[in-house]
Amino acid sequence: MPIAIASDHAGYDLKEQLKQAFTDIEWLDLGTHGSASVDYPDFGFAMGQAITEGKAQQGVVICGSGIGISIAANRFAAVRAALCTNSTMARLSRQHNDANVLALGSRITGFEVARECVSAFLETPFEGGRHQRRIDMLSQANPNQA
Repeated sequence: MPIAIASDHAGYDLKEQLKQAFTDIEWLDLGTHGSASVDYPDFGFAMGQAITEGKAQQGVVICGSGIGISIAANRFAAVRAALCTNSTMARLSRQHNDANVLALGSRITGFEVARECVSAFLETPFEGGRHQRRIDMLSQANPNQA
């Protein structure tokens, strides 16, 4: 199964660097495909659709801060996107939160740290156990929504 990857223009260079650093991974590149200005929601939504439709089980999204694109991806119930700024956060997002999308900020996180985050994210399994109950709660409808 491929790993989906998407970015806006601010994340484009980091996206390309990560693809080159992890040549053993089959990447499903959802764009953008250049540095021209684009809107991050389009690419966060593309990730959400890819995860929802089963085109990928995991993904990486990148924008300038990582915040906007993670918010867009998290609009999809099947997505648990975690914004990580170091490998410990990436590892814990998998172990405890069963995150399936790693969000990175290209203006916040340099290439080496981003590479470490991707490695930790992809190599770390979900622990389950006591954490599963909380993941199940995330999958339920929000009782505070009308």
